[in-house]
Amino acid sequence: MSLQERDKKHIWHPLTQHKLHPDSLPITKAKGAVLYDDKGREYIDGIASWYTAMYGHCNDYILEKVSEQMRQLDQIVFAGFTHEPAVALSEALISILPDNQEKIFFSDNGSTANEVAIKMALQYHFNNNDKRNTIVAFENGFHGDTFGAMSASGLSVYNGPFSDFFIDVVRIPTPTDDTIESIVELLQQYINTNNIAAFIYEPLVQGANCMRMHSSENLNKILKVCKANNVLCIADEVMTGFGKTGKYFASEYIEEQPDIISLSKALTAGFVPMAITTCTQKIYDAFLDDSVGKAFFHAHTYTANPIACSVALAGIDLLKSETIQQNIKMISNAHKVFESKIKLHAKVGSTRRLGVIFALDLAVDLDRYGDKRYKIFETLMANGVCLRPLGKTIYILPPYVITEKQLENIYNAIGQVLEII
Repeated sequence: MSLQERDKKHIWHPLTQHKLHPDSLPITKAKGAVLYDDKGREYIDGIASWYTAMYGHCNDYILEKVSEQMRQLDQIVFAGFTHEPAVALSEALISILPDNQEKIFFSDNGSTANEVAIKMALQYHFNNNDKRNTIVAFENGFHGDTFGAMSASGLSVYNGPFSDFFIDVVRIPTPTDDTIESIVELLQQYINTNNIAAFIYEPLVQGANCMRMHSSENLNKILKVCKANNVLCIADEVMTGFGKTGKYFASEYIEEQPDIISLSKALTAGFVPMAITTCTQKIYDAFLDDSVGKAFFHAHTYTANPIACSVALAGIDLLKSETIQQNIKMISNAHKVFESKIKLHAKVGSTRRLGVIFALDLAVDLDRYGDKRYKIFETLMANGVCLRPLGKTIYILPPYVITEKQLENIYNAIGQVLEII
């Protein structure tokens, strides 16, 4: 029995209607920017496996560091214990985060990083005898699949069956130059009429919302209003963090800095799951008290796993290296050239880019997970390119180790799609 047939016997895949799409492609190995299936066919991983393997699959430097750590310490409960990889990671991470970040809290994935952030914000106000129960979020944002993270997310395709169970959230549109003033007014109205605890946002790029982008200047105006009203600002950098926008973190483009930052995905370079929620000293201090009840009672079994911490440390080393920084510039420049050519195509409605992120909207209507979307996906795969279109949006977010030739192959595969839609 083939691996594909064995898979269908027991496995339930994410984001999949198995009655319509019962087959999953077996991948047997990966290296650099290339995936290999069970028949030996190669595919360029144009989305770094959901923005995780940014330094390439099975990176030799990371493998070496992981191997060393596995022989030293595999796992230890993090309540009452600590270890060198966690401490070293805290030091390395704080050194590249926005200047106001001082404390880090470990969890398991992007959803839990945001879950922690929301709980942290709510309890911050509670501990200060200022009970607030409402979160502000952008329309059509996405922050994860746990209940707090889902509550803050606005994409109903994910959340419909669960909406009756959400925490209180009010939404504002993502800003444009034409709408920013009315959005600021709406935000102030919400603050005046609700007990707003925090504003959670994806800085500059909304990943699951088809890589929609907004300006740092307009976002800064929103953050100013929040800061003036003691509304904590939570930057969800799960997707944007670790170099994807051209800076270490998207928040670096913005004058007003977040109080809390959520991190995952590229944090551990596609090797193992881990997440981190960082915060300012002011927030941490609100949990210091003689009363045990004011402590932050949130924990995960694999919190600060030493192996995951060693991966993250190795990833930061690579991120700061001249080689990776030059590759980020190369990818950004290649996207710019491709955009100048493709945006004039009759079947391209619009394009946008930032750092290594590029997205185009097809000038056709497509359902997010409809049959035509799958046809686009299959055409790309037939051309040796792995991308995951979001409805009519095709986006690229490649590993930093991708070559110019591999990028050219991705661009050519997108050109093939334009010929068949």
